[in-house]
Order: sequence, then C-alpha cells, then structure tokens
Amino acid sequence: MKIPIFFVAAAYALCCFASQGAKPNIVLINADDLGWAEVGCYGQKKIKTPHIDKLAAQGQKWTYFYSGAPVCSPSRNVLMTGRHTGVNDVQDLKRVDPGESWDDLRAGDWPIAKDAYTLPEALKKAGYATAIFGKWGIGEFGTTGAPDKHGVDRFYGYTDQKACHSYYPPFIWDDGEKVALNKKNPPATIGHIFGPLPKGEINADDYRGEIHSSDLIADKMLEFVKARSDHKQPFFLYYAPLEPHVPLQPTQKWIDEYPTKWDPTPFRGGTGYLPHPRPKAAYAAMISQMDHNVGRLLDTLKACGLENNTIVIFTSDNGTTHDVGGVDHKFFNSVAGLRGLKGQLYEGGIRVPGIIKWPGKVTPGTIIDQPAYHADIMPTLCAIVGAKPGKPLGTDLTPVILGKKKSLPNRNPMVWAGGGYGGQVAVRLGDMKIVRRNLFPKKKPNNWEVYDISKDPFEKNNLAAQHRDLIDKAIAILDREYRPSPGFPSLQYKAKES
Repeated sequence: MKIPIFFVAAAYALCCFASQGAKPNIVLINADDLGWAEVGCYGQKKIKTPHIDKLAAQGQKWTYFYSGAPVCSPSRNVLMTGRHTGVNDVQDLKRVDPGESWDDLRAGDWPIAKDAYTLPEALKKAGYATAIFGKWGIGEFGTTGAPDKHGVDRFYGYTDQKACHSYYPPFIWDDGEKVALNKKNPPATIGHIFGPLPKGEINADDYRGEIHSSDLIADKMLEFVKARSDHKQPFFLYYAPLEPHVPLQPTQKWIDEYPTKWDPTPFRGGTGYLPHPRPKAAYAAMISQMDHNVGRLLDTLKACGLENNTIVIFTSDNGTTHDVGGVDHKFFNSVAGLRGLKGQLYEGGIRVPGIIKWPGKVTPGTIIDQPAYHADIMPTLCAIVGAKPGKPLGTDLTPVILGKKKSLPNRNPMVWAGGGYGGQVAVRLGDMKIVRRNLFPKKKPNNWEVYDISKDPFEKNNLAAQHRDLIDKAIAILDREYRPSPGFPSLQYKAKES
C-alpha cells in the first residue's frame, strides 16, 4: 500500500514540531562572592578555572552582567523572583533571630514571603522537576521562605547564609531533614567570635572536620542529574556552591596546585574568620575546587546525553569580598581595576560573570555587550520554556541570546535599592549609572553620582552636575518601583543634597 505523500509530510512536520518543542533542561550556577575577573575567561591570570573557561568558549560571555544586589541574600531573592531589591522581601542581610551558635540557627535569614513567586515555582508549573543544591539563603525550613514552599522538589545544602561560614558544618539539610555531618566541628566561624592567633604555627588541619560539604553537595547533585537521564521530564537545577566565600577551608588537594611562594606569611585569623597558613593559595584553591565541581556537572550532563538539550547559565551572587578572612583582591586583580567590592553598588561590587551555553541555539565564543542583570533571568527562562513569569521587573533577553538582536535599547531600567553599607540605590539607564549612598535614616546622605560606564568603567568621573535630568529620571523610577519592605528601613534617596 502506497502512503499518500501528504500523510508523510504531515508526519514529518509533526515530528519536527515535537522535536523543536521539547523543553530544554535548565542549569543555573550561582557562585558565592566570585569576582568579575576571578575566572580565566574574564582575564584572571593566576587562578585556574579550565571548566568555566570552556563553558564560556562554548557559549556566550556577557561583559556587562550584574548581580541583583551587592550582598548575598537580597541578590538571591532577585535571582529567584525576577524582581529587583526595591520591591522584594529581602532588601539586606538580616536575621530573624539573634543567635550566635549552631543551635540558634533555626529561624535563619530573613525569609521571602509565602506569596513570593519564584523561578522554581514557575518552572514546576510548566512541567519541570526542580532541584537546588548548595546555598538558598532566603528562608529556613519551617518559615515562609523555605525551599519546599516555593516549588523546590529536591533540596540538599544550606538554607542559612550564616551557617555557610563553615565548609565542615555539623549538619546539612536533605530536603526538610537535618542530617548530621561532622562530629569534629572546627572552631566556630560564625558571629565574629574567633579572634586572631598572636603567635605559633598555623596548621590548616586544625580547622577541618571529617566531611567537606562542597564535594558532598556536588555528589548529591550528580545523583539527581543521572536520575534524569531518561529524558522523560525536563528539569531545573539550581547549583549554588559556597565558594569562594570565606572562611578559607578548601581541601588540601587544590591548595597544592598553587605556589608556596605566594604566602610568605600566614593569615592569623580575626574578625570571626579562621587562620590559614597559605591564604592566597587557599583562596585560589577554593575557586579551583568549585571549578572542578562545575566540570563534574558538565561532564555528567554530557555522559547522560543531556548536554545538547540543556541551557547552562553561570554567574555569581555579588562581586569579590572586601579583604577579610585572608582575601587579597589586589593580588589576584579580582575586579580588574573596577571601583568597589562586595557590599557596594559600584561596578566591582555588582559586576559578575555572565555565561550562557545552549547548544544549537547560542553561537560559541560570542561576546555580548548588552547590559543585563539577575532580575532578567526569570523572565528570560520563562519566555524560553513557555512558563508564566509572574510580574518580573527584569527584561526578557532571548532576542539577544538567540542572535536576533545585538542590543535591547528599550530594556527595563536596572534598579538596585537596598540596605547594608549605609543604605544605597543605583539605576542604570543605557550606558549611564546613577548612584546615591548613605541613605539610612539619621545618616547624612551622599550627593548623587552619575557615571558613563561605557566611557568610564572605573567610575572616576562623576557627571552629576551635567546630568541632573538623569538624576530626575532615576528618582522617578524609584518613586514608581521602590517600597521599603517590612522589617527594613526606608531609604532617603530624595533627601536634599549638600
């Protein structure tokens, strides 16, 4: 029997449609305190990051990519909601409880609200299996911000950023169960209770437990990926490694990769951070250890036949930390000369790696100059897979990602409005960035600052006097989009200038 040609054509079209309509898996990797120039593909010369560099070579590298906040928890709130800090529940690092010991970490970080609509929720409603491995930081189990209340099917790691001040924790969360991990707990590194050692030899093993959490978290993550190799259900995997957030506690294997001559003197500890005999090598080692686990993840995706239908995004929650805990950002040129560090809304505090790999969709080795930030990720991913994005304030980047446009001149304003470090706001409009600092009540606010980032990436030339119009636009945007969240102070961005 001869099959009519139109049936053949229809069947072929149907197969093509099904193939093209298959939803891609999504892997979102969010490092902790990783500076813009602390990986090789962004210019790092001393720290080895071969797997992240390969990821960039196979995909897009965004040169003006920004975190949602200059510090941890509010940045993660932005990443998970697509809404900037000006309207989010978590506008600064803040705790529900005043506890300083491990047993007092029940309430943890200030939680997002029960009705906060998150990326895992959106993707789960679109048919995705959802999992988080690593650091959550926006709600402890039992609170309104718990992962299981926001669309997360599988969780393994830390819910609390304060607990992340040890890579050898006494327990770790396995879904909603607290699982004992290290019986030999290193001296406490939380609550700024560890002072410096005035003299004597420093031995890194004195500050290690039995089980390092990073590799264990990665192991559990790979188990999840392997279980998805049947291709029957798309998955969303959010991998949030702790590195390179201090304390300096990498495994010795990675320390040995770096020269002993880097560290003629040890870091003797202080301000809550543990000592280390080789601080520079240890800092580089933490980034290399993270890079290794990123490589394990990418290799597993390939081995399971998942690579070609998986979007991988790599970024960081904020810029390089200020020089505490043995960190030396100048030695590594961590921000490549940009102004500011973690906690500040200058470029060095919020410009972070932004890498996107999507085989068959993204041209390898592409460099993107379009400004973007974490609030854009949720609307972008939802647009790609047909999920409902809620009410994001970020912008869908798919026209640039897919090469249909080189830029988005009418993108939504990029807004930062949060506490910490005196209280501060920033608005980026095109190439121009408008900043004001020291905005907490009862403080004397700084005057407005305006920078042309395209011509002055190091923010040395304040153009506020010539651009009062941009300041007025920034104020209008903040008037429209900023509200102090319950529990956080109102920022006096409209205060009279001196």
